[in-house]
Amino acid sequence: MKKFIAMLSLAAASLSMPTFAAIGQYPVVLVHGLNPSQLQSRPDATEVRADGEEYWQEYWLTHADVRIDWPSHERVAGKIASDYAWPKLKQLSESNTCSNGCIFVTHSTGDLVTRYILDNQENWLLNAGLSPLNIISTFDFAGAGGGSELADMAVNIAEGGGVLNASLRLAISLWLGEMPNSNNVGVLNDLKVANARQIAPFPDGRVPRVRFTGDDSEYFGLTSPFLPGHDDGVVSAHSSCGASRSGSFSSCSTSVAFDGKVTYQSNGVSSFMPRHYPMMMGSGYGHGELIGDSHQGKVTTARNSVTLANGQGISVSTKDKWSWWSWATYRYVNGSDDRTMSELVTDLL
Repeated sequence: MKKFIAMLSLAAASLSMPTFAAIGQYPVVLVHGLNPSQLQSRPDATEVRADGEEYWQEYWLTHADVRIDWPSHERVAGKIASDYAWPKLKQLSESNTCSNGCIFVTHSTGDLVTRYILDNQENWLLNAGLSPLNIISTFDFAGAGGGSELADMAVNIAEGGGVLNASLRLAISLWLGEMPNSNNVGVLNDLKVANARQIAPFPDGRVPRVRFTGDDSEYFGLTSPFLPGHDDGVVSAHSSCGASRSGSFSSCSTSVAFDGKVTYQSNGVSSFMPRHYPMMMGSGYGHGELIGDSHQGKVTTARNSVTLANGQGISVSTKDKWSWWSWATYRYVNGSDDRTMSELVTDLL
């Protein structure tokens, strides 16, 4: 009987305490990227939540505690912030979810949405009489914080400008699923390179933005001619690496290529946006594959370690291997021969 009562007490205690899937000890908040179908469908809040759940289902849905879902037919500083981000931030503060630190995991345009959140969450919550969130880091996959040249072209097409040839039509159609018009550009306006780089460029709070990038395309390489330098099929390296300016870059590092070759990168990114730290790079990973559950080849590092806002350090171990075939040294993250980029990221903590 005593054992039965003890079991009941333990069960009751577990129900009364918050439970976190988390990465290690830290709750995880997901912020997804562009949902192209929403530009036309203009979903309501219920549909936005359903789309947000589907977005992460391959891997991260079961590794996170909270999602900030947002509609792609709206603007970052408009209803995305007021109607979707703010209620979640309020909920997170009231539940003390981030009291011991939490990590935002973002993909694509979620990087830009999160930058706006980082710049404003403290003031929003203090003005509401609530405690600001203790965000110790963001893990940004295929970050679009520097915008995408594809968005510039898509908006130009929607507004009736630019030259629409067959190759550009195909590239935009592959990315968005259909050609945009002036009534359904939504967050594409924020994704234009110049616009993206003006949204909260120097956010308050010393939150490190840890970057995970790819260099392959799920669109048969057909979008790449419209993106400068190396790209993942949707965003160029200048955006995903967190470069301080747009440009044509070959790597997130000046000493290691996307494929792990240890050699000087004359066009590697050397100057970054504040507190942006590219960590892992995978030459076989496309834009969406970075957050998926499919292994796309070995991964290398732009840097091996980063210190989070709470002083904790995270690091990856690597091994250099000489290739007689190419007469060069290659650097790979240990375990990346059979673990996906997302699995390697969850291993960090």
